[in-house]
Amino acid sequence: MLRNALFLFAAALAAPATAQETRVAPEAHVPPPATVADAAWLIGDWTGAGVDGAAAAETWLPPSGGTMAGLFVQEDPEGRLMFTEHMYLTEEGGSLVLKLKHFNPDLTGWEEKDDMVRFPLISIEPCAAYFSALTYRCDGEGGLVVAVRMKSEGDEVKELVFRYARRERAARAEPTS
Repeated sequence: MLRNALFLFAAALAAPATAQETRVAPEAHVPPPATVADAAWLIGDWTGAGVDGAAAAETWLPPSGGTMAGLFVQEDPEGRLMFTEHMYLTEEGGSLVLKLKHFNPDLTGWEEKDDMVRFPLISIEPCAAYFSALTYRCDGEGGLVVAVRMKSEGDEVKELVFRYARRERAARAEPTS
């Protein structure tokens, strides 16, 4: 199964990693007050290199009912779809939580039907959101860094860092007669 060949997320239980982009919430952490409006800077299309340098893209839609929906797409080195993530950045308990589900190229899910990976908010700044084991932050002009703390099927914990640039929306194609 493809998910066995890829990394498995180890959000709250991950051991400390050597990289510095992500943070892990301590036990009994109380997430700070926040709303999806605090993360509106994420709205848009982002592209860059992902797993093993292959193309990756992430898109965030404007808020709707206290939730921002997002989609992550990871290609393999040959340009084929490797996996996707369907993400909700949602208001919960007066703060934010990022929830996601992974899907194989055939749209079969990694998580069980009602399960998902959850990243509670640790802190939020004008252009950065630090969730437990997941970071989103601005990087220079028009750049975005996304970092996730993960572990393979063994015990080794790694931090995977994506560096994106904002992708401008393509002009609408006009029908030809």
